[in-house]
Amino acid sequence: MDRADNRTVAWTLGNRNAATFKELYSKVKGKGRTYFADDWDVYRKVLPKQQHIIGKSGTIAIERDNSNTRHYLARMTRRTKVVSKSVKMVDLSLRLLDYFMIPDNYKLWQERFLSVFSITLLSINIGFYNCLKH
Repeated sequence: MDRADNRTVAWTLGNRNAATFKELYSKVKGKGRTYFADDWDVYRKVLPKQQHIIGKSGTIAIERDNSNTRHYLARMTRRTKVVSKSVKMVDLSLRLLDYFMIPDNYKLWQERFLSVFSITLLSINIGFYNCLKH
């Protein structure tokens, strides 16, 4: 998560193990970056010491993002019967959530979606009005 704009930078799907973390780290590693995380042994082995800050004070935004993801995507909660948990579908759901968390993207599709209903309501009102005239 980018702390400057509170946006998800990358994700990877898998268990909480070294291989999964290394895959995620390969997507985000770079000089001058700071990584806020807990004291998990894998973090200490993979992250450069000067770039790794251990503690809860820097992970609040990450925890909030995780909570919001679980809120918006029922498939991320435990023991859900909502939908398939295939890796492909989970990844696609995360991509959609990430896209719609950008206010301009959400607004664009909200306007398109709601316009369908306004046309339908207009047609119903015109039809009702025409019935009254006869």
